Amino acid sequence: MTATPTPADGRALSQDPGPATTPRGYGSGLTLAAFGVYFALFTPVMVAMAFKIQHIDPEGAVGSLGLVLGVGAAFALVANPLAGRLSDRSTARFGKRRPFIVGGSLVGTLAMAVIGVTESVPMVLVAWCLAQAAYNGALAAIIATLHDQVAPARRGRYSALIGIGTPLAILGASVLANLVAADLWRFLLPGLVATVASIVFAVVLDDVVRTVPPVEPFRVKEFFGSFVFDPRTHRDFGWTWLTKFFVMFGYAGIATYIPYYLTDTFGLAEAEATEVILAANMASTVAMLVSSPLGGWLSDKLGKRRPFVTAAGLVMVLGLLLLALAPSVAMVVVAQGVVGFGAGSFLSVDQALATQVLPNAEDAAKDLGVLNIANALPQSLAPAMAPSIIAVGTAVGIGGYTAWFLFGAFVAFFGAVLVYRIKGVR
Repeated sequence: MTATPTPADGRALSQDPGPATTPRGYGSGLTLAAFGVYFALFTPVMVAMAFKIQHIDPEGAVGSLGLVLGVGAAFALVANPLAGRLSDRSTARFGKRRPFIVGGSLVGTLAMAVIGVTESVPMVLVAWCLAQAAYNGALAAIIATLHDQVAPARRGRYSALIGIGTPLAILGASVLANLVAADLWRFLLPGLVATVASIVFAVVLDDVVRTVPPVEPFRVKEFFGSFVFDPRTHRDFGWTWLTKFFVMFGYAGIATYIPYYLTDTFGLAEAEATEVILAANMASTVAMLVSSPLGGWLSDKLGKRRPFVTAAGLVMVLGLLLLALAPSVAMVVVAQGVVGFGAGSFLSVDQALATQVLPNAEDAAKDLGVLNIANALPQSLAPAMAPSIIAVGTAVGIGGYTAWFLFGAFVAFFGAVLVYRIKGVR
């Protein structure tokens, strides 16, 4: 099956109708796998890494955290599309996706164990880069199964299952950080959960087995082609990438500094901060559990994606504004709930939209991996930009973290309205 070009407007949307039916057990397995891998990724990003770095390097924690998370996210954005391309080409007898799902989780968990025991920032950096690459390789294969197993008309509700896994993972990260003080278990336990969840999904997955090897060998051209596309030819795909990037900058990139926001601005101790983060993420999770399936179901029902993406992005902007101007810890919790409500709908509907603008059905995992760069890149750029923006905010008297969250709201707003540049999906 190949994509059908539409030269009149320069787009080339995939016309692959997908399978007629979705295998039994796929939905529950998808939810479990998404939860497991996101749990392993979000626990360090949202909570554990900030305190781990603070334990090792208390004086330079802000800069060291930015370095570790920024470089690690760069590895993620390379690994995701590369693993996607390799899984598209795989002729393994166990299926195209299974080896990457299980193998990536196993390697990532070993790296997490290293982070837990080391007392060196450089070693944390190396291990986190490996963990990001491994888990994002697994994630690329997990998300690609959505294209393999589900028809386009039902992808909104199945994308919502991935969206449900996200808030549950964030909540689990907060619960773990609140209950477990030891660095080793803050990193190793999420890794073990990811491994078990991935193995279960691999067992229940009715994976596609490619019986015909790719015509072309995997060369340097194909390697670099894993990370690029021609936005002039595939305009909708390009606008989808930009929409995801800007909104995810406001969501994932900004949240990294909430632990320091609570300790520096409100004077909370680490234990108090983890309690507030737990409450905030509980509010966010409840909101996402409502909005994710609701947004996915409504977008399928009405046959529209763009209005839901815009509305979700604007709700996230509102939450970021509340976070920036929060007069109290209670308002931080409320703000995270508002952000979560918008993020839940965005993550489900945007993922469904993405599967409808792929340039070529044969390269589904690779192209979805390119789109996932838009998830990972903000996590690389945001920590690199944060110290400067926080410093400027402090210098002009509005507050460093206030300036940071306001900047995130502006970027997310731009992404929310940019979705209407996509013409091939309503």
